[in-house]
Amino acid sequence: MGIVVDVSETFDVVIIGAGTTGLAAADRLVTAGLSVRVLEARDRVGGRLLSGISSNGPVDLGATWFWPGEHRVAALVERFGIAVHPQHLAGDAMYQETSGAQRLDGNPIDVPSGRFVSGAQAVTEALADALPSGTVLLKTAASSVAVSADGVTVDAVTASADVAVDPVTAKDSEPRSLVGRHVIVALPPALAAADLQFEPPLPDRLAGLLAATPVWMGAVTKVVAVYDQPFWRKDGLSGSAISHIGPMREIHDMSGPDGSPAAIFGFVPGTGAGAPTVTDADVRHQLGQIFGPQGADPAELHIQDWRQERWTSPPDVERMTAYQTYGHALFQEPVADGRLFFASTETATESPGHIEGALAAAERAVTAILAASEPSIGGHQPHREQTP
Repeated sequence: MGIVVDVSETFDVVIIGAGTTGLAAADRLVTAGLSVRVLEARDRVGGRLLSGISSNGPVDLGATWFWPGEHRVAALVERFGIAVHPQHLAGDAMYQETSGAQRLDGNPIDVPSGRFVSGAQAVTEALADALPSGTVLLKTAASSVAVSADGVTVDAVTASADVAVDPVTAKDSEPRSLVGRHVIVALPPALAAADLQFEPPLPDRLAGLLAATPVWMGAVTKVVAVYDQPFWRKDGLSGSAISHIGPMREIHDMSGPDGSPAAIFGFVPGTGAGAPTVTDADVRHQLGQIFGPQGADPAELHIQDWRQERWTSPPDVERMTAYQTYGHALFQEPVADGRLFFASTETATESPGHIEGALAAAERAVTAILAASEPSIGGHQPHREQTP
């Protein structure tokens, strides 16, 4: 039997979601002396930072880049000693249209950016490792958020990796309740709207905004083709391509330092609700058309359809296109008398959609919570978990 927790388990802050925003917020709050619990439905931390393992090394199936001037990412890289390297830019790009593929003079597609040697998930793993043991509760899916005079109560149940858990009918879940003086919902807004019940209900404008805000990259399938060597570089190609045919519309070099692991990745946009995931054969055919016979014969193919990620994308994520909602003014202010915050990369006014945006959103929520909590910092003693 799992951990049994008294219903009165109380913390300064409860955070829903152990992606970049949730972990960065927890890190700052714990450093400031507040008690924190982070609930994560998956069996891993990282959210949209997901680094898969190929036979030759890590490859990013989620976020890939960080950009010049993103000082929050740079600070974490320096603090944790995370190894980075520049995006490969040298060589010509390719352009694919109905008449075939043609070579462009130079690389007008890529721009200078940074990459993580061990994959982007190294950022969230470093943040999680820096937290006190037991701060992050994996396989714990929040189901409701209730505001009362005593605080904000978050009800949660044990979750599987991919399937939604109905707290009413689930037989194998252990319900738990955590009370926080503040709660940060560190989920994509549309996922929060789809998964969480709020009591009392959120204001209509905010509820509508949450539901309408697109999940950044939530409708995209990311494809990574791993090769024995970056053969395209020997041909003077950058590994970049733009296609008007698809299925991948945008392609880039994803090789590690010195070309190892050798990889190319591309984005397949969502073509409609319920449309099937791109097939291996489709990918190999396109890579062969653009890069020749060697392109059609990768050693490995990794296909990550983010539409199918239960804990990232709500149903019909392809139909959400109102990107002008990113950084909306309603996201910048807490609700429930300053107790409830919505924070994710989609809510950021700086670099929305980027890792930097996720960190900026965490910073905004934490700054407000610390300002409201200054008199009690260091004096709060949370209830402890009780094990049978």
